[in-house]
Amino acid sequence: MIINYTEKELDLLARIMRAEALAEGNLGMLMVGNVVVNRAIANCLTFKNIRTITEAIYQPNQFVGTNSSLFQSSSTTLEKNLAKRVLRGEYYHPATHSLWFYAPATGASCKNTWYDQRLSGRYKNHCFYIPDSGVCQELY
Repeated sequence: MIINYTEKELDLLARIMRAEALAEGNLGMLMVGNVVVNRAIANCLTFKNIRTITEAIYQPNQFVGTNSSLFQSSSTTLEKNLAKRVLRGEYYHPATHSLWFYAPATGASCKNTWYDQRLSGRYKNHCFYIPDSGVCQELY
């Protein structure tokens, strides 16, 4: 386990993974989970006061999925198992060190930088962005 969490946080993580990336399949949901966990362990940039899964998910203006009906309903056993994998420290490129992701318009390419961070790669419809290693040492 790379971060402490409660059963409620396990459910929250599973739900935000589903709400943000259900169409991306299990791997896409795992990558979203990577970003949430990274935000909770990173002590840098706009995440200096974020220490828990709950704080990462509910940080204002971050995850649009919190407004989705997919987020409001209970998580499934499969979704919780995916969340547990991320909480145990499984990482998936390009989300390995990522703090940000977004879905560009249909047919659009990923921007080279987003929030002044560089593109680490794309998985299906999500572009992932990483800070420089010297900026967020906890992620590297």
